[in-house]
Amino acid sequence: MPRLTQAKLAEINRNFDDRTPDDLLRWAVDIFGARLAAISAMQKAGSVICHMISRLKLDIPVLFVDTGVMFQETLETRDRIADEYGLTVHTLHPELTMAEQTEQHGVLYLSVEGQKECCHKRKVEPLLATKGERDALISSLRRAEGGARGECPIVAVDVEMNVLRVNPLANMTDEQMDAYIAEHNVVINPLHEQGFTTIGCNRCTTPVLPNEPPRAGRWRHLGPWSIYCGINPTDMLDDEQAPAVDFPQDLIDRILGQKTDFMI
Repeated sequence: MPRLTQAKLAEINRNFDDRTPDDLLRWAVDIFGARLAAISAMQKAGSVICHMISRLKLDIPVLFVDTGVMFQETLETRDRIADEYGLTVHTLHPELTMAEQTEQHGVLYLSVEGQKECCHKRKVEPLLATKGERDALISSLRRAEGGARGECPIVAVDVEMNVLRVNPLANMTDEQMDAYIAEHNVVINPLHEQGFTTIGCNRCTTPVLPNEPPRAGRWRHLGPWSIYCGINPTDMLDDEQAPAVDFPQDLIDRILGQKTDFMI
């Protein structure tokens, strides 16, 4: 099977840097068709993506991972978005309930290594269970979030899922996102108005103080070294990695806008 590396996406990422989110969503639909889905945790940026899909009348289903310990407000936001935007939202679940996991493995999220294992079991594995169903996933990462996302590519390879991740909001600033939300009255998780800048599981997410960084409320009990769950592969990349996905050559050609000559 031909391979598509992150390096081969460099030119397309440069060309996409001045494209609008609408342009990028339409491109993804044109290239991947029914093999495309969006993924949303029902936070601000994910709600914006859902609204854009609805506004543009794009046939893109939305994947939502319910870890079993989500805030009720998050579940209600999921239901409102599905209902008000007319979207198909598929809810994915971990294999074990939190009670079953605790009985078998103890309270994992109380240590740094345990948190990684817990997030993998409850967030990553439900998504991995859909591997092979899609060629691309629309994500809502933004460079304005800083940290590991400060240089987030618009198009990135996801090795574990063997898909491309497309981030239409990569260049959207906080001000632009707030303006879009206000203009379109986007459905927003009410926890954002209660001091939660990012929202995950109810066991490991707290509000933040005005002088704290936005992700200070995630895994606060573990310290600043543990701020990502692993469901977004670009959070974990470093300069030494050369990730690649295995795609049919005709799909690679469509993505890169090229034509491969198979003549010998």
